[in-house]
Amino acid sequence: HGIFILGREVEKFENKLSKFLKIKNAIAVNSGTSAIYLALKCLDLKKGDEVITTPMSWLVSSTAIKIAGGKPIFADVDENFNLDPQSVIKKISKKTKVILVVHFYGKIAQIKKLKKIARKKNLVLIEDNAQAFGAKTSGKYAGTFGDIGTYSFSPMKVFGSFGNAGAVVFKNKKYHKKLKSLRTLGTVNREICET
Repeated sequence: HGIFILGREVEKFENKLSKFLKIKNAIAVNSGTSAIYLALKCLDLKKGDEVITTPMSWLVSSTAIKIAGGKPIFADVDENFNLDPQSVIKKISKKTKVILVVHFYGKIAQIKKLKKIARKKNLVLIEDNAQAFGAKTSGKYAGTFGDIGTYSFSPMKVFGSFGNAGAVVFKNKKYHKKLKSLRTLGTVNREICET
């Protein structure tokens, strides 16, 4: 059909992904790196806003925070190398806006405890599922517990593509328009670009 970027196949994939994960919204992006960056970017982080995350991850987790305007704050990890909820509590300050949890080695972090902390402190909970696509606990998939879930479909991941690819999933529709716009640097069509 001659559409090489974001054609009907991408839309079909987004629909299948949201149906599989049982989450309403899925936006396909070009990589897992972009997925984390765009998830953070749509939150409009201000300089000095803190994002608590893990040091046990590929460097993208923390660099995405930096390029989105935030400041990474490292909490300690538990015996599964995932974020330790008690350490997260100790790291929360007045500047904390987000908890970015990475489900390391495909093992789901103590997500219920982290979600409870995020709700209590009014923080956004983002799940990085680059290594945990399809992992499930309590009848739900990794990436669907928090406010936003990110995925990498690099050929090195559990669910790999032929090149780089990724996705952002979320419950709140308010992220939908912004993520779609950010994915194309604000391009709506050939004539319109929103900043």
